[in-house]
Amino acid sequence: MRYVYGITSALLAGGTALALVTQSPVGAQVAQNEKSEIAKVVPRSGAPESFADLVEQLQPAVVNISTKQEVTLGVRLNPFAGTREPITQEQQGGGSGFLISADGYIVTNNHVISGGPRGEAVNQVTVTLTNQKEYKATIVGRDVASDLALLKIDATGLPFVKFADSRTARVGDWVVAIGNPLGLGSTVTAGIISAVQRNLGSGGAYDRYIQTDTAINRGNSGGPLFDLQGNVVGINNMLISPVGANIGVNFAIPADAAMPVINSLRSGEKIERGYLGIGIAPVDEDLAAALGLPKDRGEFVQRVEDNQAAAKAGLKRGDVVTKVNGKDVTPQQTLSYIVSNTKPGTQIPVEVIRDGKTLTLNAVVGTRPPESELAGSNFDPEDEQAVPEDPTGAADKTIQEVLGLSVQVVTPDIARAVGVDAATKGLVIGAASANSDAGRKGLRRGDVILSVNRAPVLTNDALAKAVTDAKKAGRDAVLLEILRRGGPSAFIAIRVK
Repeated sequence: MRYVYGITSALLAGGTALALVTQSPVGAQVAQNEKSEIAKVVPRSGAPESFADLVEQLQPAVVNISTKQEVTLGVRLNPFAGTREPITQEQQGGGSGFLISADGYIVTNNHVISGGPRGEAVNQVTVTLTNQKEYKATIVGRDVASDLALLKIDATGLPFVKFADSRTARVGDWVVAIGNPLGLGSTVTAGIISAVQRNLGSGGAYDRYIQTDTAINRGNSGGPLFDLQGNVVGINNMLISPVGANIGVNFAIPADAAMPVINSLRSGEKIERGYLGIGIAPVDEDLAAALGLPKDRGEFVQRVEDNQAAAKAGLKRGDVVTKVNGKDVTPQQTLSYIVSNTKPGTQIPVEVIRDGKTLTLNAVVGTRPPESELAGSNFDPEDEQAVPEDPTGAADKTIQEVLGLSVQVVTPDIARAVGVDAATKGLVIGAASANSDAGRKGLRRGDVILSVNRAPVLTNDALAKAVTDAKKAGRDAVLLEILRRGGPSAFIAIRVK
């Protein structure tokens, strides 16, 4: 279960209010809780007599997911061999999921099948049905931004469920959650929808949730939230709690946000989202006072990335973006949400306030880079990370297999973060395997590779080609030029595998 820890307090006033009841004048409105009006919309029992028949049909389509992952905790010196050996530990986890086809496709949360310090896919996924049959599952695809994943088990004739149109969900509707909380096995809870389109302030394309008071706990993640027609209205995702357990404030990914992602994962299509290439901050009370603007209207541009959509459109640091594609930018409708849900290549008007004047600029929306690449803008050289076990590209795989390194292109932001000149060009090391020659010779996260075999290296593809060419030429090592904070560059020969 993914948690958002927070404590909410409420102030209750009482003892001083006096309600006066007088005869309503002719033509006056009827009170919202007038008995005759309530009787029209609430059945006499006030609630379904039982959820038993509904649950009996739905429960077989909900599965338990358990995972295993080997995680490297550190390294130790072998005094007899004089080598460093990794210290690993098997970690177990899991959650819930549900079948969406008779041939074994299963939807769950990405964080259910992720592990390790970088959110790598786990080594092993086991799916257990309600009839206690177990299957080894393969990960068809996963998407970090939406926190969704698609699994597949080798079986046919399975029970499955369909998605609802979550756009028709209303506050007060009954909902039923089925999942595997706290390792207890298939468990059913019921409640109502507390809010729809709930913005939790995290930004991005998917910061809109169905809020429910249905009891959700650890292990419910990835499980379905059903409406009373038996359709999946949401995918249980997180809770807010000061104690890490359910207090009735829980959130599900709406079905209509999930379905396009699941369909793309199933068909193997790349998931594309809009991107402007700016760093933003909310216009809070202090910033609004400094700029002479109303608070909670627009977002302040902190940073503009070179050669991205915003820069090409003429946006500048210090601009306040108030409207995008005709939609007001507010805390409930953030700039990130609007842009992320705009198709790349679309030309949109962007309204900004600059030096007290309102300007309208035209931007062609770009494509949002992978989350791993975006993380580079917040590169922390002190944040120790392991080499990812599932590199996404051919070049990354080659570099990892041959050198035991994960690398990414140096940007001005990364250069400043690692303490070198902002104009530095090369590749920054994200992690070095303790079992590699590079790791044993002291290469570490934050080091910058300037050249390989005395030729400048500016891309992952260039580094991968250089080491591949060296192996083809019969060389057992490559010469890397390494730049580290506080010193001149140095050449280090690294053996290749």
